[in-house]
Amino acid sequence: MKRIDLIKHLERQGCEFLREGGSHTVYVNRREKKVSTIPRHREIHENLCRKICNDLGISKP
Repeated sequence: MKRIDLIKHLERQGCEFLREGGSHTVYVNRREKKVSTIPRHREIHENLCRKICNDLGISKP
């Protein structure tokens, strides 16, 4: 999955950008009080996408 598509999915589900790290972007789900990092690669493997969504407590894309 493309990184931009994953970010759009996260934002539609109510997650917000928190900060930029060295090689990752940090998103937070304030309702669930959960945080996850997204690597800065063009393509993100489907298993990692599912893990990020699971970490944030939202539905899978």
